[in-house]
Amino acid sequence: FQGQAMMKTMSSGNCTLNVPAKNSYRMVVLGASRVGKSSIVSRFLNGRFDEQYTPTIEDFHRKVYNIRGDMYQLDILDTSGNHPFPAMRRLSILTGDVFILVFSLDNRESFDEVKRLQKQILEVKSCLKNKTKESADLPMVICGNKNDHSEILRKVRSDEGENLVSSDENCAYFEVSAKKNTNVDEMFYVLFSMAKLPHEMSPALHRKISIQYGETFQQKSFRMRRVKEMDAYGMISPFARRPSVNSDLKYIKSKVLREGQSREREKCTIQ
Repeated sequence: FQGQAMMKTMSSGNCTLNVPAKNSYRMVVLGASRVGKSSIVSRFLNGRFDEQYTPTIEDFHRKVYNIRGDMYQLDILDTSGNHPFPAMRRLSILTGDVFILVFSLDNRESFDEVKRLQKQILEVKSCLKNKTKESADLPMVICGNKNDHSEILRKVRSDEGENLVSSDENCAYFEVSAKKNTNVDEMFYVLFSMAKLPHEMSPALHRKISIQYGETFQQKSFRMRRVKEMDAYGMISPFARRPSVNSDLKYIKSKVLREGQSREREKCTIQ
């Protein structure tokens, strides 16, 4: 997410990557349990699908890009479907820049949860916007996962999902399959386009680089040997750790204070 400092530092092995704060973003993935949130994230990061289900408490990932010589950072917050701590979910929304809401096409309750989440995001972000004069744009994709299942099992019609996004040009609806990798790349392409991020952040549009290239990754002249030259590269940080709750709170507070709102008593609560 965009922070107050001019540059951000990311450690990758033995190297340090500096990313301009204006090029740093946080993507938050929300939805009920067992709808495939982590599977979509795994497709994005590794192009893989794990058949075994493991409940997510909260996972944090970081991917950095060298796109035509400019550095970008995308932090990914894969949240719990159980939401054991409502204040944490609210804080995740406050610090998010782009959102993916996931439900399962064969589970009506998960669709109802996405509708509640969409409403909550709009309310929480509206509260923050009123204090910071932020842009009204709120890039969001609603994903109906498991479209590889039989139509007999479908509990949510396509038009119902499309109706959730029909009145917002910064919100799109996709029916995807993390298992079959159907429409996943297309979904990310549209999300990044709505967020005005380089479309090369999409999984299929950049060269995946291993951590061993970290030392030269941020150089404007960065090129790989023995592969076709490209203008976009992406690398996963294996050592990234989620910023502390205190850091997130300070980030939100700094955004409010920067807009001259420090004397206001009313606050956007996270309880």
